[in-house]
Amino acid sequence: MMRTTPRKRPTVRLHLWLETDEGVVFGIGRAMLLMKVGQYGSLKEAAADLGMSYRAAWGKIRKTEEILGAPLIVRNANKRKGYDLTDYGRLLTEKFMAWFHEIEDAALEKAGEAFEWRVKPFEGGVSD
Repeated sequence: MMRTTPRKRPTVRLHLWLETDEGVVFGIGRAMLLMKVGQYGSLKEAAADLGMSYRAAWGKIRKTEEILGAPLIVRNANKRKGYDLTDYGRLLTEKFMAWFHEIEDAALEKAGEAFEWRVKPFEGGVSD
């Protein structure tokens, strides 16, 4: 086999999500959205930071809540327009991110075994 080296170091990109026949339950985009809601206390600011409309962000959260039968965010008692993550929303996000990073680590290891050049993890935002 001819040995070649890419001009730039390749990046491993993963698109993982969980779905039912009703639609997407949860993925990296929803996890990032919830992390931003937790950071800003605002769904509007979280959506803007991720480059999506408030309506799209609200729709993704509501769809997941509908499928799971549990709320992910609640109105912040101290802010008229703010939101907080529910305990369930926080736990779901933490568990998904732990699973995602475990899969990503395995993919990086396997890529290192499969190719003669080094690959790197993706360090930007992705959506589901």
